[in-house]
Amino acid sequence: MARYRGAVCRLCRREGEKLFLKGERCFTGKCAMERRPFAPGQHGKSRKKMSEYGLQLREKQKTKRIYGVLETQFANYFDLAEQKKGIAGENLLIILESRLDNVVYRAGLGRSRTEARQVVRHNHVLVNGKRVNIPSYRVSAGDVIELKEKSRGIQRFKDIVETTGSRLVPEWLQADLENFSVKVNALPTRDQIDVPVQETLIVELYSK
Repeated sequence: MARYRGAVCRLCRREGEKLFLKGERCFTGKCAMERRPFAPGQHGKSRKKMSEYGLQLREKQKTKRIYGVLETQFANYFDLAEQKKGIAGENLLIILESRLDNVVYRAGLGRSRTEARQVVRHNHVLVNGKRVNIPSYRVSAGDVIELKEKSRGIQRFKDIVETTGSRLVPEWLQADLENFSVKVNALPTRDQIDVPVQETLIVELYSK
């Protein structure tokens, strides 16, 4: 399956803000945005006036990078968001937030969305007691996500929970890190999604 394999810190520098793609490292002085807070490349330090289209494109690229979604899948999500009742931009973010890899990350069972994706892909996760290894699987209200019994004794997961234990879990989730599980109380509302995204710009881009 295709995925981005380059240096993820370049993505944050390109967007000009922290996207928290490397977990706890992003909160330390080792973060690339702390050391080199300008775009990568020869002309990264030069400031260029952004066109309206450029602003819309950058917002879409930023959102894709935050959630680790490629172009075709993102476009499919937008089509689905438009078909749903409500505001397309808000629907899009709710769809992205309800991905299984994002829920694993939000609950603190992964230090980054990339790590959470790996946890899912490597068959460590159960949804309502059944193994699910598809990161894009969309959860529903009432679902219970947990690590397999065998996986709970692995030191890696103990280290993850120790690192993320103080992280604020969104109110639409009910995390029980002692038992490596999380329950989806309800799908999130726009007010409960704290990603730094202006979804209206994405809607304007796809409306052209």
